[in-house]
Amino acid sequence: MSKKVTIKTIAQSVLSSAFGIQNHKNHERDFSRGKALHYIIGGVIGTLLFVCLLLGAVQIII
Repeated sequence: MSKKVTIKTIAQSVLSSAFGIQNHKNHERDFSRGKALHYIIGGVIGTLLFVCLLLGAVQIII
């Protein structure tokens, strides 16, 4: 049974790998069913959101 990965699955994989807690089963799923471009775009978007969150927090503090 080969299900396609969803946006939710990509977001979960990007977030868990950013924290370094991606398990082996999900890692294998990502490489077997997902396209690398989707995870690259998800990683870039996740990084931009993280940077914006940090900048917003700094602006609130300062």
